[in-house]
Amino acid sequence: MNVYSPNLELARMVLDSQPFSMYLGARLTAFGDGGATLELDIRDELRQQNGFVHGGVLSYAADNALTFAAGTVVGPAVLTAGYSIDYLRPARGEVLRAHAQVVRPGRTRVVCRCDLFTVDSEGNQTLCAVAQGTIAVAETALPEPVE
Repeated sequence: MNVYSPNLELARMVLDSQPFSMYLGARLTAFGDGGATLELDIRDELRQQNGFVHGGVLSYAADNALTFAAGTVVGPAVLTAGYSIDYLRPARGEVLRAHAQVVRPGRTRVVCRCDLFTVDSEGNQTLCAVAQGTIAVAETALPEPVE
């Protein structure tokens, strides 16, 4: 029986300890019940040459959301084992939202899926990519972030 209890504030501290996440301005807006939602504001530096959000930014958001979702059921000692992403349409809008949900929690691996949306200024969501990932449960606790 799993005794881990998800904590949004602790999860936000973990996200805030990632320099790249801070650069992107990523924030966790939901964490618990087998799911996690990560958001970031879309700004010009995150776009590719055609004005769409760069695929690497969508990939980052999927990777982190998948891992945080897994962490809601097995705790913080998790690492991405692998994931795939399918880009469905160009990402444009005000906010990128990645919502991941656990599909199957296991003892050593957690399978999750993620839907990535762009949100416009009126709050309308458009699905732009989907991802699926396998998250490894680390055998030992991960080291504390260095401040």
